[in-house]
Amino acid sequence: MDLTTKLHRLELRSSFFTGTALLDARKAALSSLPRSIPTIQSTRGKNANSIKNRTLISSRRKSSSSIMARSSAVAFEESAAEAMTKEEIESLFSNETEDGFERRRDSRQSNTGASGISSGIKLENVSKVYKGVTVLKDINWEVKKGEKVGLVGVNGAGKTTQMRIIAGLEEPDSGNVIKAKPNMKIAFLSQEFEVSMSRTVREEFLSAFKEEMEVAAKLEKVQKALESAVDDLELMGRLLDEFDSLQRKAQAVDLDEVEAKVSKLMPELGFASEDSDRLVASFSGGWQMRMSLGKILLQEPDLLLLDEPTNHLDLDTIEWLEVYLGKQEVPMVIISHDRAFLDQLCTKIVETDMGVSRTYEGNYSKYIVAKAAWIEAQYAAWEKQQKEIEQTKDLISRLGAGANSGRASSAEKVHLGWVNSIPSMFMSFCVLEIGLKQKLEKLQEEDLIEKPFQRKQMKIRFPERGRSGRSVVSIKNLQFAYEDKVLFNKANLQIERGEKIAFIGPNGCGKSTLLKLIMGLEKPVAGEVLLGEHNVLPNYFEQNQAEALDLDKTVLETVEEAAEDWRLDDIKGLLGRCNFKADMLDRKVSLLSGGEKARLAFCKFMVTPSTLLVLDEPTNHLDIPSKEMLEEAITEYKGTVITVSHDRYFIKQIVNRVVEVAECNLQDYAGDYNYYLEKNLDAREREQEREAELEEKAPKAKAKSKMSKAEKEAMKKQRRMAFQQAKAKSKGTKNAKRWN
Repeated sequence: MDLTTKLHRLELRSSFFTGTALLDARKAALSSLPRSIPTIQSTRGKNANSIKNRTLISSRRKSSSSIMARSSAVAFEESAAEAMTKEEIESLFSNETEDGFERRRDSRQSNTGASGISSGIKLENVSKVYKGVTVLKDINWEVKKGEKVGLVGVNGAGKTTQMRIIAGLEEPDSGNVIKAKPNMKIAFLSQEFEVSMSRTVREEFLSAFKEEMEVAAKLEKVQKALESAVDDLELMGRLLDEFDSLQRKAQAVDLDEVEAKVSKLMPELGFASEDSDRLVASFSGGWQMRMSLGKILLQEPDLLLLDEPTNHLDLDTIEWLEVYLGKQEVPMVIISHDRAFLDQLCTKIVETDMGVSRTYEGNYSKYIVAKAAWIEAQYAAWEKQQKEIEQTKDLISRLGAGANSGRASSAEKVHLGWVNSIPSMFMSFCVLEIGLKQKLEKLQEEDLIEKPFQRKQMKIRFPERGRSGRSVVSIKNLQFAYEDKVLFNKANLQIERGEKIAFIGPNGCGKSTLLKLIMGLEKPVAGEVLLGEHNVLPNYFEQNQAEALDLDKTVLETVEEAAEDWRLDDIKGLLGRCNFKADMLDRKVSLLSGGEKARLAFCKFMVTPSTLLVLDEPTNHLDIPSKEMLEEAITEYKGTVITVSHDRYFIKQIVNRVVEVAECNLQDYAGDYNYYLEKNLDAREREQEREAELEEKAPKAKAKSKMSKAEKEAMKKQRRMAFQQAKAKSKGTKNAKRWN
């Protein structure tokens, strides 16, 4: 194609770039190119001068409008230099075709296996081994349109590994990941939200279209290069080819809709129009999570993967997230240790244990009941088969003994007239024995029922050092501020022995600061925060407890130093139950991972004697079995407990008093979390809405006569636990009001 034709094609296409300030920059750039070019013959000099003169005149006429338009191209602050070097110009040329761009944009994850599903994704016999340890073994499950799958299991069970395999970040050692279509878009919201603090909110959302915006930025650079290449017709021809290719890519990604999508989504996520130009750094973690989620949804994924999305979010944000995700039709896979969150959202639970997956329909509560029923049925089937195996072995043994007896006594049996019957009897024994052995082999190999694995519940007890006086904490006319931000203004609160209190409120309201004031780590501006005078021994677990560990000590030394009256074997046993194997006990703390440091900090906390527990987000990084273990230990603890937590299920299990931090003050609710919901109208309305949704999703309750034995036992256990917790709370409240 000659240069004239290229320029004419470029002019015809220029009308595509309209609609936004960013794209108007491209339109302004195009107008700087010549409107008509005579046919280029072998004598190039004259035409070259003509091209040069027209280009420069047009460039001067449009330069101001182009610069103004480019100033609003928010995704890419850098602009091409006025004069581009030859190396910079050469770097603009891409070997990638439009088809290659499309494939790279739309199918970053390859499709393995033959697609046998209409929507979503399916894992088929997926296995994964790390350093000789089998993490996943023949995993089978699927998620379809409209489904929200919760992946549950202890830490290290392989939940995140499955997500990474689905996302294409890791490859399975065997098995297939079957996708409904080859160009499936899979979005992964990891535990750490990926946002840039230096961007504005709108810039952050536009960064979701990274490849699309790169095309737009490159168009601008190529246009700039065209302005400085008028003396080199060969180079200009190559640049026009590149410009033409970029136009095709821009049409493929539909840049016209970028701004419209962002403007539509921001209000849905709760952002006001005036928030567009605010820096990301000025927003809390909860709002930054909304930005991360928004960037993912802007890409219109076919599958959404969420890894611990509620970590570090306050209750209000978690509740917003539940409602927002509940309205989305896109299939989701969720890893979360927040049981209330799983109850609210999930339509299916996939449990991974000992490398094996098992699927249960319904939310988390339904999964607990269904799992108990499955364990009962599986155990009964296993017991029955074991009896059959033992009976078969016994018959084989007896038949063998009978056949040998027949052979050994044949001489004696001649006198009794049995000679003729001996061969037939012997053959019958042999045939029967062979048949039984074949049956036994099949039972033990092909049809063997595995004994259901039941993980032992780790039990811990917080060591107590006597009994404190009645008054544990006294807060009088507390005033505190960080620079210009006032957190407390004449706040008052009395905490007495035996109370188990939860401080609740949005992020940034001062909950963690209040715990630090109680511990004496912060000093009030005015007023006082005092611990009781008689035997108040606090044990403080802070959010960044792991960061306070001595990196030069070993795992064993760290816990041994904090433990009093603990035998060495008991300390090793505790570390073992927290997944610290024997070969890790002498490992330096500096060599541990973040999760291992968190577990070690928790072990150290558990062995420290006290009469007051002060807990700042203690359930962060704990799996569900560990949370249940902690709940039981706190319930049995006779001392006083003060906690900050956003885990509603955890709060419901342990507290007998709720204090809301709001409007620089402390609103006291002299009752448990359910009492708080009754008295707090906004919170009660939200809870009732959630319960109504859960009831609507849940299958109809079975009549007791139709329940299995396991389901009846699970129901009894839940009622018994509720009764015991209510009794413990009542007793704690009464004791708190009684003097020594």
